[in-house]
Amino acid sequence: MKKLFVIIVTGLLALPGINAQSTTEVKQTISILGDSYSTFAGYIPEDYPTYYSSSVDLARADVNDVKQTWWWKTIKEGGYKLGVNDSYSGATISYTGYNDEDFTSRSFITRIPRLGDPDIILIFGATNDSWTGGRIGEYQYSDFKRSDLFTYRPALAKLLQSAQERYPNVKLYFIINTGLLEEITESTKVICNHYGVEYIELHDIEKINGHPTIRGMSAISEQVLQVLKKR
Repeated sequence: MKKLFVIIVTGLLALPGINAQSTTEVKQTISILGDSYSTFAGYIPEDYPTYYSSSVDLARADVNDVKQTWWWKTIKEGGYKLGVNDSYSGATISYTGYNDEDFTSRSFITRIPRLGDPDIILIFGATNDSWTGGRIGEYQYSDFKRSDLFTYRPALAKLLQSAQERYPNVKLYFIINTGLLEEITESTKVICNHYGVEYIELHDIEKINGHPTIRGMSAISEQVLQVLKKR
């Protein structure tokens, strides 16, 4: 009887669509590459500056719990697992920072290799590139020189190209903030389309001092999940 049971179970597992993992859904892992919008103290690398924390400063924002952040809500409500959150407050995609400083060390390009082994990568940037006044540059998709990466278009192209090379078979999304310079928004769409990277263009995000409130975070999460659920 025991041998018969083993034979039956073995046969069932061999049938199409039936396997040992069928009763347990494997959760996908999401990693975040971002700026201040995606920070929260204790959830990003220790040496990175953060914008959001458990301290309440209503002049900055009303978000004071990690569960209120857009990325935590997206991962929790979408049934995902958190991989790496590599978000650096004030970071730019290009190498050009505020007051024309060199932001190479914190740029999205420099940090793209630090995202672990995710199934999905959510890139949420370009806000600081817009706020710095945005050196736009020309559309460029190869033969990048370091000097090219101080302008937005070549820098974003380099970022997406590097992401696709380093993370094959990983789904990439670029989240486009509200209120960006028109050239930044349109350039982002053109470059994402060139690389076949899906972008999520946000709308109606409540903010304080340019940063999402609790309601704004919820709106971001809802809009991101609407796209992710289509996969």
